[in-house]
Parts: sequence; C-alpha cells; structure tokens
Amino acid sequence: MRVNQTSFRHALLDPEAARPDGLSDGMGRPAGRRFDVYRNNVSVSLTEALEVGFPVIRKLVGHDNFKVLAAAYLRRHPPHSPLMMHFGAELPSFLADFEPTRQTGYLPDIARLELAIRESYHAADADPINPAELEALPPEALIGSRVQLAPALRQVRSPWPIFSIWRFNVEEGAKSPEMAAEDVLIARPDMDPVPGLLPSGGAEFINALLTGATFGDAMDKASEASWDFDLPVVLTLLVEMKTIVEIGG
Repeated sequence: MRVNQTSFRHALLDPEAARPDGLSDGMGRPAGRRFDVYRNNVSVSLTEALEVGFPVIRKLVGHDNFKVLAAAYLRRHPPHSPLMMHFGAELPSFLADFEPTRQTGYLPDIARLELAIRESYHAADADPINPAELEALPPEALIGSRVQLAPALRQVRSPWPIFSIWRFNVEEGAKSPEMAAEDVLIARPDMDPVPGLLPSGGAEFINALLTGATFGDAMDKASEASWDFDLPVVLTLLVEMKTIVEIGG
C-alpha cells in the first residue's frame, strides 16, 4: 500500500495523529517507533527555527507556551519552502486568530517586526551614497530630487509601542514601554539589521519616497499626516542607517 503524501505530512506535523497506513521501514516492517522518532525530530527542528526567528515572541509568551503555540502553528502552516528563512511568515496572522494569544493585541505586530528584521537581513546589498553628496545639494535642488532606498529597508507601523516592547526585551536596561503607537524603520547599515524609531510623519515621508515622489512631495505627504514633521530628524536617521543609495532629479 502506498502512503498518501497528504496524510503523511499531516501525521508528521501532528504528534496526536495516527501513523500513516502502509508506512514501513527498510526491512518491510511497519515503521512504528521509527516514524515517531522522525516525527519528533521534525517537530523539534521546526520549533527551534521559530524560536530563532521570533525570540521576542518566545520571551513574551514564555518557553512552555511557545512550545504549544509552535505545535499549533506547525499543524496549520507547515513549511512551504525548503528555505527556513521563509518559515514563520504567517505567524502574525496566526497570533491574531490563535485563541490563547488573541487578546494580547501587540503580539502580531511584534511578530511583523521580527519578520521585517529577518527580511532585512536576507535582502540584497547596496552601497549608500556619501553623506557629503546630500549635504552639497542646495535646498531647491533637494526639493526636486528623488532617491533610491536600500533593498534592506523595511517599515512596520503599529498602534502599539512595538519598538519599545522589542527593545525592552532585547536590550539590558531599556526603558519600560509606554502605551503609544510607534512606527519602526529597519535597515542594515552594516552586517546586521537595526530597528529605529521613526518620528511623527516619518513613515509617510518614506512611503512617498518609495513610490517615486520627490523630496518636496514626500515632505507634503508627511506634513499632511503630522503637523510636527521634522525633516532633518528623518534625514539624519536615513543617512545614519545608510538607506539612501542613489539621489538625483
């Protein structure tokens, strides 16, 4: 009897599922305990991959709860790629619907932040411009300029203080989060991704630049969204995080 691939995958990712009918070892005997060992190894490996990819989520929910969460996630969202860098992409939406975590509103956005950090890490390299090139532009030239931003740049917007929660859980002595909406910029100025807190209007400004707007138009978008938008603060952040890779008309 041939083993159905769907039933095999279901049994492999669910420790409570029965062993697939027709499964045998190399000697033609029922696989039995060998399958159980294999199933356990797969489950452990995928759970560890989630722990590595979402360390703050793991810390927030606790070690034992994360094991339960991971087991439920594996059954609902088995890997769809042999590349583990893609595993866990559905975790934010899963956390929003998973009964034990549904009431903790910020968890999905923390997962989105950790996913963005991972995506930034794996994005293509790009050399930033020399900051002097930006400083040399007269104001009227800057207003009409367009920029190309680094492939590693990511943004996560949230009604929750996701940057402060993330930092509180990864940095010794970080300030306790205050309940307020936060927008986060993720970039890779050197080898590793770095999250940074965007000031008011910063996300609208960067989104406009990403769609091809000039500096002037992007400033208008940011000012419409926030009366206290501060261009020098946002530009300093973009330069320090090495996100501007080309600038021109």
